[in-house]
Amino acid sequence: MRSPSRSRLQRTAIVFFGLLLLESAWLVPLANAQQVVATVKVGTTPYGIAYDSGKGEVFVVNRDSDNVSVISDSTNEVVATVALPPDSGPYSAAYDSAKGEVFVTVSGTDTIAVISDATNTIVATIHLAVGNGPEGITYDPGKGEIFVANFVSGTVSVISDSTNKVVTRVPLPPGSGPYEAAYDSAKGEVFVADGYGTSNVSVISDTTNSVVANIAVGNDPFGVAYDPAKGEVFVTDGGDTNTSIISDTTNTVIGTIVGVGVYDAVYDSARGEIFVSDAGSNPGLVSVISDSTNRVIDTVSVGNEPIGLAYDSGKGEVFSANSGNGTVSVISDINMSTTTTSAPSSSSTSISSPTSTSSTSSSTTSSATASASSTTTQSSSSSSGSGVPEFPYQLVGASFFTILLAGAYLLIRSRGFPRNRSRVGV
Repeated sequence: MRSPSRSRLQRTAIVFFGLLLLESAWLVPLANAQQVVATVKVGTTPYGIAYDSGKGEVFVVNRDSDNVSVISDSTNEVVATVALPPDSGPYSAAYDSAKGEVFVTVSGTDTIAVISDATNTIVATIHLAVGNGPEGITYDPGKGEIFVANFVSGTVSVISDSTNKVVTRVPLPPGSGPYEAAYDSAKGEVFVADGYGTSNVSVISDTTNSVVANIAVGNDPFGVAYDPAKGEVFVTDGGDTNTSIISDTTNTVIGTIVGVGVYDAVYDSARGEIFVSDAGSNPGLVSVISDSTNRVIDTVSVGNEPIGLAYDSGKGEVFSANSGNGTVSVISDINMSTTTTSAPSSSSTSISSPTSTSSTSSSTTSSATASASSTTTQSSSSSSGSGVPEFPYQLVGASFFTILLAGAYLLIRSRGFPRNRSRVGV
C-alpha cells in the first residue's frame, strides 16, 4: 500500500506541475509580443513620418521646431537635421521612390519642401494656392505624382514629381477638411480622409484626377492605410475612436473596429497587420490589428501622444512619432532588448532651406491637435546610444519557470510513484 505522505507528495507535485504549465502558457505570448526596441530623441512635436526604402532611413517632421530629423534604421540614431523656415508649421511627409526624394507639407507657408535623400538638403519648394493649408500627403508611383490633402481649402493638389509643379487641384465635397491620404496600387486610386467637416472618405482616380466615390465613415476620419493583400483601406475615425474598414472593390464600409484608432494608420506587409496610433483613447499606445480577423491582437506602449506612423519594410519595424515628448519609438516583433538613443549634437548636419521652382504663391494657415498623457519608453541593445539596457524580466521569468517545471517532473518520477520491489520479512 502507498504511504499517506507519499500520496500527499504526489498530489502536491501534480498540482504544482499543472500550475507551471498554465504559467508557461501565459509567458509564451508575452515573450513573442511586439514591443518598443529603441527610443530616438528628435525635434519638438514630431508629427508626420516617412520611410525611405532606398536609403534605409526614416524622415520625421518636427512641427514646432520647424525641421526634419533623418534617422538611420541600422543604428536608430539621427544622422541629419534639415531646417525649414521659422514658424512654417511642417506637418507630414511622403517618400518618392522613383526620385529618391521626400516631399514635406509645410502648412504655415502653403508650400511643399522637396528633400533629396542623397544630400539631405531641400532641392525644391513648390508653392500651392494661398490658404490651402496642406497637411496629409501620399505618393502615387503609378503616375509619378504626389497627392496633397489641403485641410483649409478642402481640396487635393496633384503634383508631378518630374516638374515639381501642381498639375491640377481636385475639389472635395463642401465642408471637407482633409487630413491624410493613402494610395491604392491595385485600383490606381487615392483615398482621402475628409476629416473635420464631413465624416467622409473621398476616392480619387489617378487617371482622371476626379472624385469617383464618397464613402461615409465614422466621425472625424484622420489616418488612412491601404492593405494590398486584402484590397481594403483602414481609416481611423478620431471622433468616435473607431477604425473603419473599406473594401476597394465596392467602396463600402465592411467592418468597424470599436475602441481603437485616433490618428495615423500604417500597414505592415510582412505580418498582414495594421498599426494605429491611439493617442486620444489610449494615451501612449499603438494598437495592432490583424487583417485576417479584423481584431486587435496587441497594444504597444510608446511615448506621449503618438501621431504619425511609418512601416520600415527593410527591418520589419514600425516607427511611431510621439508628439508629446519629442521622441520616435521603434516597434519590432523580433528583438526583445532595449535602449534609448539621443539626438546628435551640433556635429550632425543642419541645413537651412533654399527656395526653388514652382507655381503660385504662399501664405499662412495651420492646424492643431490635442494633448494627451503618458507612459513609457522601452529601448534596444541594437542601438548604440547612451541609454541603459532594460532588464529582460519576461525572459528570466520564462527560464525560471522552465527550470521549476523540469524539477517538478523529476520529483514526480523519482518520488511520486511506488516501485515494484521484493520486500524481505513480510
